[in-house]
Parts: sequence; C-alpha cells; structure tokens
Amino acid sequence: MSAKNFPTIKFSDTNAFQKFGTPLKAILKKTSWVLRFLALASLIVALARPQTSFEEEKVTTEGIDIVIAIDVSTSMLAKDFKPNRLEAAKAEAGNFIDGRAHDRMGLVVFAGESFTQCPVTIDHNIIKNQLKEIKNGLLEDGTAIGMGLATSVQRLKESEAKSKVVILMTDGVNNKGLIDPMTASDIAMQFGVRVYTIGVGTNGKAMTPVAMTMDGQLMFDYADVQIDEKLLKEIAQKTGGQYFRATDNKRLKDIYAQIDKLERTKIEVSAYERKTEKFHAFTLIAALLVGLDILLRYLFLRSLP
Repeated sequence: MSAKNFPTIKFSDTNAFQKFGTPLKAILKKTSWVLRFLALASLIVALARPQTSFEEEKVTTEGIDIVIAIDVSTSMLAKDFKPNRLEAAKAEAGNFIDGRAHDRMGLVVFAGESFTQCPVTIDHNIIKNQLKEIKNGLLEDGTAIGMGLATSVQRLKESEAKSKVVILMTDGVNNKGLIDPMTASDIAMQFGVRVYTIGVGTNGKAMTPVAMTMDGQLMFDYADVQIDEKLLKEIAQKTGGQYFRATDNKRLKDIYAQIDKLERTKIEVSAYERKTEKFHAFTLIAALLVGLDILLRYLFLRSLP
C-alpha cells in the first residue's frame, strides 16, 4: 500500500499542544538545579559546624534562713503609708524576697496571736503567693510581739543554716500574748537567731482606724502613733540585730536595702557548658540531595543516542 493512501496534517509549530501539559521529564530537568543548590547550601551549613550548648550552674552558698514576721493588727491599716502600712510592708517584703534568690525564706503573721503563714522554703513563688494572702482580720486583734517573735524562732530552731534571721515589723505596743517579748528574745539568742526589728509608723499623728460601724466599716481619725521603740531596740540589741524606724514608704524601702546588705554571704558559682554538634544532619541532607540528583540525571533523565 502506498504512503499516498494515508492522510497527513502539517503544523507550523507545536505551541498548540502546550495546553496538554509539560511532560514529567521536562519538569524534572528544570528542578534538577534546585536539588544541586539545596545540596550546596546544606554542605555550607555543615562546614560551619552548628552547635547547641547547654549551660548548668552549680551554686554553693553558706546559706541564710530568714523569717519575715508582719504585724496584721487593725492599726496596720493606718494611711501614713501608701496605700496603708500593711500593704506597704507586704510590697517591700516581696521586693526583699526577690533579691534573695539563694536563701530560704518563711513568713509569720501576728496580731493578738500568731501563726506561720509559710514555713521556711527555697521556693520563692510559694512565699510570694502566701505573702499576697496576708490581710487584716486573720487573727484576733491586738499586738502580741512576743508571740510573733517566738513563732518565728520556732520556724528556725531546727535550721542548719550558718545564719538565721528574723525581720519583725510592728506599729504598736505589746499588749497581748502568752509569751513576753524579752522571753522570746532570750529564746532567739539561745538558738542563734539574729532579730532585726522595724517600727512602722510616722512621727506624730496618723490617720488610723479608731472604730467600726454597725455594718463592719472602719472609721478613721487622726491618732497618736505609739511604737514601743525601747522594747524593739532591746530585742535587736540582745540578739545581735538592729532596730530601724520606718516613717514612710521610702524609708521602709531603704531599711530593707540595709538589711539586705548586712545579711550577705559569699556565694560560689561553678558553671558547666556542654556542646552538641549538629552538622551531621546537614551533611546527611546534602548527601541525599546529591544522590537524588545523580539518580535523576543518569536514570530518569538519561538521553538515548
């Protein structure tokens, strides 16, 4: 049969067939250079030897155990501090705790009686949370300085720390409690506990709660500030501490800064650093990409003569 019996169609170019898609082989040829580029990039990263480091710090300290004893009697709501004495005392105690990262701390509250708000612990988050919970009305009203100090010493008597400290804040005169303040200071001295006492209150008169209405609301009026400074000085002197008078927020802040400087021990820090090599993964990626490129070029993209 002659070729003339078969009809033919001639086209000037093949553009008309482009809409039917690009052959897979053509797509692979275009992406081959991408594999080489990624392989080169991975190799460069591998040669840079990426590493991750882990630092560990070992702290050795002589250790200080500190109990902060806060008066929560109604008079601590006096407004000669902002917003009042109690909240100012809590705020500065919190700042002090933040600055003592390597010390164990505890909290005691007292009014007409006393109790441990937080035992001595190194977990400062627990202490800060318990500090927020301190408020007036937790205890029978009054000022039992001896009870507050005795409870604080009780928290420290089993401590093995080389330095044991009580910071006691009050704004009044001892008028309640089963333990005399000087007896409590004798107990503190016996157990090697140093006591820093802080009298909280301005000089003269202050806007202080003086009565309570039928619906439980406090009534404020100006009243004389009465702090038994003689007693607080004797307690501090007997136990090897110091007495401070805080007349406003700034003075209270300064007092805590002074105590912070006085109660510092030498801290030895040993740092350890571990490095881990991470270039192996990039080397493997580069090898896989090169292998894939060779496979495509010499197997799938190979042209027959």
